[in-house]
Amino acid sequence: MNEATILVVDDEPDICQLVREILEDEGFLVETAENADQARQFWHQQVPDLVLLDIWMPDVDGVSLLKEWVEGGATPCPVIMMSGHGTVETAVEATRLGAYDYLEKPLSMAKLLSTVERALESSRFQKAPAVGETIPLIEPIGKSAAMERLRDQVRRLAPHDTRVLFVGEPGTGKETFARYLHKNSSRRDRPFISVGVGTIAPEYSAVEFFGKEEGGKVHCGLLEQAHGGTLFLEEVGDMDEETQLRLVSALESQSFLRVGGSEQVNVDVRVLASTRRALEEEVNAGHFRKDLYYLLNEVTLVVPPLRQHSEDVPELLNYYVDRFVTQEKLTFRRFPVAVQNFLRNYAWPGNIRELKNLVHRLLILGSGEEVELDEVKTALGEIVTRETAEAPEFYDLPLKEARERFEKAYLEYHLDKHGGSVARLSQAIGMERTHLYRKLHSLGIKFKEKR
Repeated sequence: MNEATILVVDDEPDICQLVREILEDEGFLVETAENADQARQFWHQQVPDLVLLDIWMPDVDGVSLLKEWVEGGATPCPVIMMSGHGTVETAVEATRLGAYDYLEKPLSMAKLLSTVERALESSRFQKAPAVGETIPLIEPIGKSAAMERLRDQVRRLAPHDTRVLFVGEPGTGKETFARYLHKNSSRRDRPFISVGVGTIAPEYSAVEFFGKEEGGKVHCGLLEQAHGGTLFLEEVGDMDEETQLRLVSALESQSFLRVGGSEQVNVDVRVLASTRRALEEEVNAGHFRKDLYYLLNEVTLVVPPLRQHSEDVPELLNYYVDRFVTQEKLTFRRFPVAVQNFLRNYAWPGNIRELKNLVHRLLILGSGEEVELDEVKTALGEIVTRETAEAPEFYDLPLKEARERFEKAYLEYHLDKHGGSVARLSQAIGMERTHLYRKLHSLGIKFKEKR
């Protein structure tokens, strides 16, 4: 979960609700205000980490409110202006007053998310440790031979700037190992920037990775944000061809031009990547660039699926129980030996992520000091065979209505399976996130992160 608090100020309740749900799905804490007075009240109680501010509002316009905050000496935070009726002059005025960026309505979800992430990163609103304070090193969980061997390999690679490709099924903990490598390296005190490359629309990839220069203002891209540290490219096999091409020369030379810029920017970045795909096959099929593959694949580490180190299941269960009890103040529940043995023999198609979600669900919805085997089986779901399944009721409906009914049931099922996360849903069903948001809203599906 991101710790950043975002204030959305817009006089259209539907816009407020839509933006709120999208940002909450990304893990942000979101508050909304429908006019300047409500925004002032919230600001008086707590200065947010970022504000999305509509320009045209009935009482006080957004530019005037921004000016009021700036002249009042309020604690600075990034402000992103929004408007469906904006002009160049309005955008220039807002930028002159200190606005970070400007978004036009109707909002592009991809542009919204990328702008929010860049604003937070560039302003370094993620809390830095106090002097003398150390950030605890989260070590990948498991005492099995497979996990011990993998941790040892990561520790051996960490002191060198070797590029490492982590290969494994979704949910196996590839990013956890990448973070573990970073924390054991000489770059441990510098940024670790993680990006799901498949979620970046091709038209925004240049700005996302290289940043831009506009109106005398510099917006740092991912490579610049990771300067001195590590850039983790999550599920690199989902990267579109245009972005692959742009990255090759930048990674080879460790330099690039910002969009709209004229001077070369030099960076010192270690690049780690992960994939669930067989990239060598993707290269042979012409879906992934050979030069980028060899750039990223100096060393390959295979992260095994949970079913191959199931002896770690009891330790993982205890870890996530303690984590949710400590962080979310959930009631402690014990997994008895019989339940642990059952789960050790479960196939775990969703790997460690599925185990984590199972523990979370059982702590929230269950009762009693001990977790019962029956509730575990119910939570994992039952397989309905083709022989026992009855024909769905929508088979008797007209095609259009039946299709909508099926799509709603299908998306609700997978949304629940992936913990309410639209990001994971998008990846699982292969649907671009902007289109997915529209589809969910058109079908009336609530997609706020389940807690």
